[in-house]
Order: sequence, then C-alpha cells, then structure tokens
Amino acid sequence: MPSRISVVTPTLHRPAEVADLLDNLSRQQHLPDEVILVDGAPVEEKATEQVVAEKSVRLPFRVHYIRQGGGTAIQRNVGIDAATGDFIAFIDDDIRLEPDFFEQMLKVFTEDAEMKVGGIAGYIINQFLDPEKSPRWRWYRRLHLFTTYEPGRYDYQTGSPINRYLQPPHDGLREIDFMGAGCALWRRQVFVTGLRFSTFFKDYGILEDAHFALRAGRDWKLLENGRAHCIHLKSPTVRASARQVTKTAAINHRFVFMDIVPQRTLKQEFRFWRLQFFDLLRLTGYALLHENREDWSAALGKWEGILLAIRLNPVMEGSSI
Repeated sequence: MPSRISVVTPTLHRPAEVADLLDNLSRQQHLPDEVILVDGAPVEEKATEQVVAEKSVRLPFRVHYIRQGGGTAIQRNVGIDAATGDFIAFIDDDIRLEPDFFEQMLKVFTEDAEMKVGGIAGYIINQFLDPEKSPRWRWYRRLHLFTTYEPGRYDYQTGSPINRYLQPPHDGLREIDFMGAGCALWRRQVFVTGLRFSTFFKDYGILEDAHFALRAGRDWKLLENGRAHCIHLKSPTVRASARQVTKTAAINHRFVFMDIVPQRTLKQEFRFWRLQFFDLLRLTGYALLHENREDWSAALGKWEGILLAIRLNPVMEGSSI
C-alpha cells in the first residue's frame, strides 16, 4: 500500500500563493493524500477560503481548511492533530516542490529498514549562501565566534544553529541537527508521543522549527536530502518589520539555548552573549554606514531583544512541548 502523506501548511493573507501551491502539489509524482491548510486570517477575510473552495473540486487530493491564528507554531500543531497520513510534510505556502520531491523523500524512508530516521529536509536550491561572499560569515570565522561551522549543525557552545544553506547544492544525504519547516517530511511516529511545536513561539515565528527538530533529534536521526529539490518564492506579503524580526530573533535564540542546553557553563554563556552583542554592533554599524531607516529599526529591535532575552526566565509559560 502506498505511503500516505499529509501536507500541513500554515498561511496568512496569501490566497494567490495558496492557489499556486495547491497546483504545485497536484503535479507531484507521489501525490499527497491530503492537504491541511491552517489559515491565520480573521473570519471576515474570505479570500483564501474561497480559493480553497474553488480549487478543491478539481484537485487529486483532499483539502482540509482550518481557521486558526496565533502564529506558525500553533498553526502547525493544529495541522498535526488533524493529519491522518503515515507521513506529515510541512510545506510553506511560498515553497514550490520539484515533481519528484515526495518520491525522493519516501525512497530514503523506505531504505531506512531500522526506522531510525524521523525527519528529512529537502534542499531549497535558490537559498545557497556562499560563506566566502558573505561579509557577516567572514567576520564570524575571523573572530572565531562559533565552535562549528558545519551547515545544519547546532553549536551547543554558543546556542546557535549554523545556517543549513551554507551547504552548497549536492545530491547526497547529510545528517543534520535541525531543519526548517518549509519543506520537510516527518514520520508520523515522531508525533505519537505528543511532541509538538512549543507554544512559546507565538505570532511571528523564528526558530520554532529548529527547536522542534532539536527536540526530535534526541530520539531520531535527521537528514538533509540533496536530491529532493524545491524553491522559495519569498512572498512579497511581509508579515513582520525589521525591528520585530531582530527583536524576536534575539529572544528566541535565548529561549532555544536555555531549553536545549539547560545546564550551561560560564564559557557557554560568554560565547552566547558575545555573539549577540557582535550582531548588535554589526547591525548598528550597517545602519550608520547606510543611514537607512529600516537598518536603524533592525538595530533597535536587536537591542530590545537582547534586553528582553537577559530577563528571560528559564521556566516560562508555554516552554514545554
């Protein structure tokens, strides 16, 4: 019997992207069994709901439309609870899969006879970041700010996930510590123990997917499949300002570090804060150099985030999974 895939997609104010995604999924060589769209828009906004109603009658899979706000972490949890497939795929509304994406993913799971692999991330082919051409990453290396620079690994000494897209395109399998939730496939068994995205990550999401994967990685092997390709369209519908992004990033990095590495040494704490303040200086310097309002907003948000991260309590409401 073919493996059944449930696609879970959180969305907000993106009806055109949702329509295109549904068309994209209908061209998969291994079709999903169902697509669960979790819409964070208020009830009075009907655009995405209408798109789903119009598309559903012609699609080769079931579409479940659910209203739920609160941010992508909460929306994905709702989708997980509604999913019925053998595998759960997290596919963002602005991700487009190559036709053999699911086929390439399922092939790896099939070859995993001992069922040690819990999740597999696809490779977004238009997101490669050459560290040699990135001033930020050149400075990170020059100042030895991380203890590992291997893409997809979590630096347990600094509390930092190393950008997975520093890895050039490849056609193999790589073991990783974390993955995003934009184009990933997970065994259903990963979720049966109650593992979910932490409700600490409300509203605009940053690192909720890395945190989830780090938790899952305690019991399961995680892989990156270089043969499962997709692209990120980077929707023009912006959900957060530069100030909110840098503020949230500082807070969430701190939360993840505290939760994943609860027993930290003074050296680990020093490394974490050194990196945070370096990024603050970097953003401030960039704002001074370019005199751009958006750049100043990013620097201000980083400062606000650091101040809130310093006061972050190790035991917070919503920190459990």
